[in-house]
Amino acid sequence: MYHLIIRGDPDIRRDAVIEHDGEELVCFGINVQGGWHGPDEPQLWCTVGTEDEREAYDKREYVPHWLDVETVDAEELDVIKAKGELSV
Repeated sequence: MYHLIIRGDPDIRRDAVIEHDGEELVCFGINVQGGWHGPDEPQLWCTVGTEDEREAYDKREYVPHWLDVETVDAEELDVIKAKGELSV
């Protein structure tokens, strides 16, 4: 599990499935930055990991500040599934 900062908006939402560096990852949580005073294009700050790590994310069995951080452009990602099921 790590933080992935995406420059630009690939039009993904929570529970999206993306491919980065040949690995299929699930976006557990997404925060949009840069809407008001940020850079020219938005940034998505995502907590990503494999499906096996979902329980650790849901139970908060990790320290967010200790996760590794990677940065990527939106064009470099392959979006497999743009968003999860809508829960109302």
